[in-house]
Amino acid sequence: MTPEPQATRFELASILVVDDEKVIRDGCERVLTKAGHRVTTASDGQQALDLIGRQAYDLLLLDIKMPGLDGLQVLKALQQEQSELLVLVVTGYATIETAVEAMKAGAYDLLLKPFSTDALRIAVNRALDHLGLAREMENLRAEQARSLRDIAKEQSRVRTIMNSMTCGVLVTDNEKNLVLVNPVAPQMLDIESTSLIGRPTAEVLPQPKLVAMIDRVFGQEGRFTALEQDIEIGENTCLRARTAPVQDPQAGILGTVTVLQDITYLKEMDRMKSEFVTMVSHELKAPLAAIYQHMEVLLTGIAGSISDRQRHSLERAQFRAQGMTDLINELLDLSRIEAGQLFSQQEPLDMAPVIGRVVDLLRPQAEARHQTLVMKAPPSLPLISADPRNMDEMLVNLINNALKYTPERGRIEVTAERQGDYLQIKVTDTGIGIPKEDLNRIFDKFYRVKSDKTQTISGTGLGLPIVKAIVEAHHGSIRVDSRMARGASFTIILPLLATCSPVA
Repeated sequence: MTPEPQATRFELASILVVDDEKVIRDGCERVLTKAGHRVTTASDGQQALDLIGRQAYDLLLLDIKMPGLDGLQVLKALQQEQSELLVLVVTGYATIETAVEAMKAGAYDLLLKPFSTDALRIAVNRALDHLGLAREMENLRAEQARSLRDIAKEQSRVRTIMNSMTCGVLVTDNEKNLVLVNPVAPQMLDIESTSLIGRPTAEVLPQPKLVAMIDRVFGQEGRFTALEQDIEIGENTCLRARTAPVQDPQAGILGTVTVLQDITYLKEMDRMKSEFVTMVSHELKAPLAAIYQHMEVLLTGIAGSISDRQRHSLERAQFRAQGMTDLINELLDLSRIEAGQLFSQQEPLDMAPVIGRVVDLLRPQAEARHQTLVMKAPPSLPLISADPRNMDEMLVNLINNALKYTPERGRIEVTAERQGDYLQIKVTDTGIGIPKEDLNRIFDKFYRVKSDKTQTISGTGLGLPIVKAIVEAHHGSIRVDSRMARGASFTIILPLLATCSPVA
């Protein structure tokens, strides 16, 4: 039996020691140089970044607490530059918060001050063992990154695995020719399974969305990512396609792998759920309206006088009934949007007067909270194809959301401008912001950010899902950028009337 390769520790590593205490720098340099490593020292974070920019290092020993640019700021700068430098944090402030923040920012391990010579050697050796293993794995990956055409010609083991998969698989080379197709894929795509290998995807795949997704993977620059979208096949089948690049650090993208999953049953379940929600919402709407009207009769005194305590209770109940009515209306709107039934009057539309009308409508609400609501847009904008009522609802939801989550004397700014073949609309506020861990979920139905600052803010958790559904139904896209205590910015991209093509 051939023994497995062992991770190789660096016999001569290049190490940068960053600490504002000279005694720490000199001690680390003396110990690590004696162990055979090349050691460079820096007294602050900025000097360290300058050295890293000029020279490659294997390991960084980084103090957290330093004047000027501290260790966490250095870590975040390295993270933004996507540096692969292994970082060993040296700190005397051994709190859980410091450790967690350092690890999130990319640190490999912690070394607590004061530390002994042996502790330093053990921590550095452990880090170098990890680095050696990572380099060894990278070498193995590079060795295995042969051309995809050669992989397609390998023996039956790979083909047996491919043929037994229930998901469809399409593999292309760097010229977008199919080099590997499992038997399930042609059945899912409803195409002939013969004469596929070696032919361009644009010739053999009748689904423009799928071809465009593969093209977009090849068109990526810098950091390569996988793309995913749903593709309808005929009237009764829906597939989820995920295309990922196969890449080499030197050669770039060698090809793509696309996995097809049949999600027809999931779509059917979602349709049944939407129909159920619509039915229940309709059934609840009438009795709630009746309850609200009866309470209104009591509050107006038509049925007789009531005490202040009774009035207070009735007003609270009426407020809750109105909240339930709003929730039902939003559920019905969302159901109609998802069913494609809410867009009956699409027309060439200039968004400048639409935005101005909504801003004027909501300005009194902002002034009541001593907030500043402004619009920055030219008198007219390039035309888009849209339903004016949907655009009104989209803007009202977004601006209302900004008003609710912005404290008094805050600022909400609505801008609109042309960006190439698209119209960009942005709603920016100076509110409480959205935690990073919540950014990927705020467009989910009923999801609301939970914190001490949001517990008193009312809402259904459906406003942003409705906005997203309206934007996507108009072939657009929406994204959010936010920092805690610095506000949030929602950016909507809609295709101009001349293009009207979906946004990637």
